[in-house]
Amino acid sequence: MNLPSHLLIAQNVSLALAEDVGTGDVSAMLIDASTQAHAQVITREPMTLAGLAWFNEVFTQLDPQIHIEWTASDGDHLAANALLCTLRGSARNILTGERSALNFLQTLSATATKTNHFVRLINGTNARILDTRKTLPGLRLAQKYAVTCGGGWNHRLGLYDAILIKENHIAAAGGMTAAIVHARHLYPDVPLEVEVENLTQLEEALMAGAPRILLDNFDLVGLRQAVLLTRGQAHLEASGGVNENTVRAIAETGVDFISIGVLTKDIQAIDLSMRFTTV
Repeated sequence: MNLPSHLLIAQNVSLALAEDVGTGDVSAMLIDASTQAHAQVITREPMTLAGLAWFNEVFTQLDPQIHIEWTASDGDHLAANALLCTLRGSARNILTGERSALNFLQTLSATATKTNHFVRLINGTNARILDTRKTLPGLRLAQKYAVTCGGGWNHRLGLYDAILIKENHIAAAGGMTAAIVHARHLYPDVPLEVEVENLTQLEEALMAGAPRILLDNFDLVGLRQAVLLTRGQAHLEASGGVNENTVRAIAETGVDFISIGVLTKDIQAIDLSMRFTTV
């Protein structure tokens, strides 16, 4: 996806600053208001960068006079100890914004870095790495954007832009075929996908005309059988049990997509550091 709207980014940042700064940064008040500083942000580990707009917005909201100069862009792959950016301006306001700005950058870069790791693992296959809705509350679009910075692709953004008929939907709707038919009647122009748990359900989904089918927790043999059975009639997505040790073999079965929840939910923040170089 493209960079989210400035309004959304500003809302994310405003909430973060309200949470962190509250009624005022009492530690920063120890610094004279006239003191100017020069600071650098570096990464302590290899990473794929994401989140510049959120980092910048923190300081825009705190003090538009703070100047930020980036030496890298979203999507860049950086080595450990690489310089990301320099900041010049009020020492007090740089200190106040430091944690919130780094929180956004380390979290979104973690998502981009993990995504890029999986993308590299399946290089040379025709499969695409997808994210899921297992995102941090309030940062859905930010993390979805970070996935694309890492070379991945977005699944549906939410419950509103695509239909995914799962086991409980099928049970409540009176069966898979009934659910597909009803979905097509209600929302003929909305993308539709059906989750199946075995080859029998896959055949029913194909007979009902499902354009995209999620193969839930299929083993490698089952995935290969599903690809042969489908013969290009629908796009196939593998999900469940995907990790860095299994993703290559899954991609080589011939599925079109592999959705991975850990891209956004099981991430370890990138180790970033901001240091004043002159005051």
